[in-house]
Amino acid sequence: MAAITASMVAALRAKTDAPMMECKKALTEADGDMERAEEILRVKLGSKAGKASSRITAEGVVAAAVADRVGALVEVNCETDFVAKNDDFVAFANALAGLVAERAPADLGALAALPLQQAGFGPTVEDVRKGLIGKIGENITVRRFARHAGGATLAHYLHGTRIGVIVAYDGDPVAAKDVAMHVAAMKPAALSAAEVPAELVDKERKIAAEKAAESGKPAEIVAKMVEGSVQKFLKEVALLDQAFVKAADGKQTVGAMLKDKKTQVQRFTLYVVGEGIEKRADDFAAEVAAQVAAAKAT
Repeated sequence: MAAITASMVAALRAKTDAPMMECKKALTEADGDMERAEEILRVKLGSKAGKASSRITAEGVVAAAVADRVGALVEVNCETDFVAKNDDFVAFANALAGLVAERAPADLGALAALPLQQAGFGPTVEDVRKGLIGKIGENITVRRFARHAGGATLAHYLHGTRIGVIVAYDGDPVAAKDVAMHVAAMKPAALSAAEVPAELVDKERKIAAEKAAESGKPAEIVAKMVEGSVQKFLKEVALLDQAFVKAADGKQTVGAMLKDKKTQVQRFTLYVVGEGIEKRADDFAAEVAAQVAAAKAT
């Protein structure tokens, strides 16, 4: 049996908003497996835990560069929100977005090798990154980028520097911009239900099955409950099936709105800073105590 520490309980609570005791019970049942503990909480407590688990857990910025029918999103990470506001750090992210749009690097390695001069550092992106690490005093990583250049018209939206969206579309630019803002707000997992990643559907089906099994109903009823839960999940995470955030009646779907506007969305990219990254949980008192102990030992 794995030892369940206070830091593990605190980390699970931060991700799920569940009560401390429920987090400890879930971790105990999951033998310390954090992901399994999240699933257990979702079964016991409903969707609240699942919604909270998507909270941002790392710092940095999302930068965009869109011109004509070519656009790019880039996520660059740092250790603190203070550095995320640093002028050199933000300029670096913006420069990378421009390079991705202009030079179409194949991957992060190719991007790192592209020429760049900034803040006295260079001659490559990687040299600038390393130089800024020394200047700013925090680790800086280029996490990911996406490039759109398929001939479609592009709309984009940045919510501050933490959320970025690019939408490739044909039709009404106002409708496309509204969709970009909708994506930033509602964070769909895919354009349509058919495109939702299989691993997400499988995970939701597993959770729904466990929850339905606790009802004690006959197997055929449980099967219907599971399928109903999965279909509800798909409508919640598929862009075209989501209720449009600006719908006057609160019910019109994004797909219906686009049809009314004679507009077709081909694809979209959504980046949320730190999504899926665990933020380090520092014990400040322990860190200070360790430093004092080390100083006494010298």
